[in-house]
Amino acid sequence: MAKKPWDFPKAVLSFRRFLRRCFFGGRHHRRPTSSSSSTGAAMPPADKLHDQTVMVDLESWLLRSPMSAFPYFMVVAVEAGSFLRGLLLLLTYPLLCLLPGRDIRLRAMAMVSFIGLREKEVARIGKAVLPKFFLEEMAMEGLEAVRNARKVVVVTATFPRVMVEGFLKEYVGVDAVIGRELMVVAGRYAGLIVDDMETTGGLVEEVMDMKSGKGDQAVGLAEVGSRIHHLFSYYCKETYDVCDADKKEWQPVPRDKYPRPLIFHDGRLAFKPTPYAAMAMYAYLPWGILLAVFRSLAFGLLPYRVSIPLAAFTGMRSRLIAGPTADATRRDDGTSAAGRLYVCNHRTLLDPITVAAGLNKPVTAVTYSVSPVSELIAPIRTARLTRDRGEDRRRMEALLARGDLVVCPEGTTCREPYLLRFSPLFAELTGEVTPVALETRVDIFYGTSTKPAAKWLDPFYFMMNSRPEYRVEFLERVSTAPADGEVAGHGHSIAAANKVQRVLGEALAFELTEQTRKDKYWMLAGNEGNVKGEAKK
Repeated sequence: MAKKPWDFPKAVLSFRRFLRRCFFGGRHHRRPTSSSSSTGAAMPPADKLHDQTVMVDLESWLLRSPMSAFPYFMVVAVEAGSFLRGLLLLLTYPLLCLLPGRDIRLRAMAMVSFIGLREKEVARIGKAVLPKFFLEEMAMEGLEAVRNARKVVVVTATFPRVMVEGFLKEYVGVDAVIGRELMVVAGRYAGLIVDDMETTGGLVEEVMDMKSGKGDQAVGLAEVGSRIHHLFSYYCKETYDVCDADKKEWQPVPRDKYPRPLIFHDGRLAFKPTPYAAMAMYAYLPWGILLAVFRSLAFGLLPYRVSIPLAAFTGMRSRLIAGPTADATRRDDGTSAAGRLYVCNHRTLLDPITVAAGLNKPVTAVTYSVSPVSELIAPIRTARLTRDRGEDRRRMEALLARGDLVVCPEGTTCREPYLLRFSPLFAELTGEVTPVALETRVDIFYGTSTKPAAKWLDPFYFMMNSRPEYRVEFLERVSTAPADGEVAGHGHSIAAANKVQRVLGEALAFELTEQTRKDKYWMLAGNEGNVKGEAKK
């Protein structure tokens, strides 16, 4: 008799069940106890959840709108894969909608989005890119419901765990996340979901016993009639239900109410890629590439008095506020200098070019961790720093003696309304500086990335937007010289750098932070952000 073919996914699942029985004693599903109950109340009383272990259905209680998984799978396909993979998902989506059953459609989307992707890269996207989209969709009412809970266990029947764990643990502060698992072969995803509801139930039981010591003391928050609701009835003493009608009045969480501030995030997409929005993006993409090439050539080959009107004709907007005066090269103490030091916050690699355009004269920009390609095609002079404090100071002093110098002391770009900690070296070069407040707006693509291999494309992505905007404001000069009786030194330069940071923060209405370049790259990329050939300091 012929052998039955070996089913690899089921074999993996069986092996995981075997390990679970070995380590957790072979637990089985419990039947609903007499204490289990369900209530139709849309919002449980606050005292019911205070200091309790709460089990939450992610899609019904923490996210506002009716759940469509496509935008989040599209983010994974584009950011962890490529625009071609995203296009494949978009083209196959109408066919996926014809498949019978939501579970089969989700498995098909996971196959297209994940197959062949590196496990580490998908985990990075789940931590650095997807949280922004989930935070924007998070419901204030759902967040308030679990805010005072002692332990929070979130269960999702839609998303693979790798897609939501970073958001839930890092930004919401939950204790455990239970979701679908994807098969991994040799460090890459095979695109197959290997967990079913039976396995999910086993994981719920294990987590509840480990987290609370007694599973039937939990309170459940689920959707009326959902599979998660039936699952919670096994493990919760009470289950509170919600339906779409109850959620119509639910509000998004304001940025200042996020459980943890969203200071850093990565990825190229600046919009939520719903099917129609993704379709519009791909239709616009060829035109966006042509716009980026035209705008880049205009700024690289033509004088600013010509290139700026040309860029404006294509939709690129620039706003110059409080431009420099005619005596910009004369200091307040009456002494003249070969050049002035312009200190600006860092939004994109185009910051120094924008400052030069505002001045309408050449400047030199100091750089580090910038691709050699970016330095080669830059329309202004650039000078690479070494991250050796003494050597960098000598180089910057020599550059300042020859002309105007632009420095971004944050050391890296920040997309959100925050200012990172300023490196104090610039405050030791001259007795006064000119702060320049920069703000950008994009509608389709972000012009920044933490991937070293893709940094040279950052200006092109910014210029690919249909209506990118730069706002440039030259502020009043700030003295960085020691006051009478004050000793010059490293402590004074730190105080002066903090002073300039406060001035820029007030002008931009940005929040000041102690976060640094290293903090950003370790969080988003798991490295220090050095380009190839750069010394690590």
